[in-house]
Amino acid sequence: MADTAPETRFFDSFDGTSIAWREMGEGRAVVLIHGYFSDAQTNWIRYGHAAAIAAKGYRVIMPDLRAHGESGKPHDPVAYPMDALTRDGHALVEHLGLTDYDLGGYSLGARTVSRMLATGAEPGKAIFAGMGLEGLLHTDRRVEHFTNILTRLGEHKRGSPEWMAEAFLKTTGGDPVALLHILNTFADTPLSAIEGFDLPALVVAGTEDFDNGAAVDLADALPRGRYVEIPGNHMSSVTKAELGAAIAQFLTA
Repeated sequence: MADTAPETRFFDSFDGTSIAWREMGEGRAVVLIHGYFSDAQTNWIRYGHAAAIAAKGYRVIMPDLRAHGESGKPHDPVAYPMDALTRDGHALVEHLGLTDYDLGGYSLGARTVSRMLATGAEPGKAIFAGMGLEGLLHTDRRVEHFTNILTRLGEHKRGSPEWMAEAFLKTTGGDPVALLHILNTFADTPLSAIEGFDLPALVVAGTEDFDNGAAVDLADALPRGRYVEIPGNHMSSVTKAELGAAIAQFLTA
């Protein structure tokens, strides 16, 4: 487990919201985007994934999504237009002057990767972790799930998926008001767009992870998709060394 956190840096995104990011390593850039309720430290640094990828000669760039981590958490709904996270991703790439880079994400981060590709991003390779085809085509189910969690905090049955998600929210110190607004930014990606993502793409998910549908279906829909299984479910697989190893192997292949 790697708890050492690189220096946090900041820039102002398209609407002036402060977006934080961290970097590790040197070499070809790869932007990795974390999942909902999480942050770069929890998703990519704590369990050694960023270090494993950096060790292969990569500059690993890890933003905190708006309303997460050290990025701005405005409570004004105006700060959460549809595809706001997508626009933040494009703004980071532009801010850093990246022209030859790879792009990946876990869960909501993978959905953001999909939206970035659908709106003009041109990475060399893409990584969809903790994501299935259904989670990109139809976001409404996850919106309903998380709306239920965030509007009924403290009411969920112990041990239920909702209770587990709330427990995770507490560990990351998430802001429920800002996170509820994030749900307004979700946008579906049409199958026709996904079938047009013609670049090498890794789909990696836990063997027990079906939170966003079947990952293998997403790999099959991508023109150059490759599916890799790792241990765990949606919450536990991100703690497994196999996640970072799979991404590093894919990037260096």
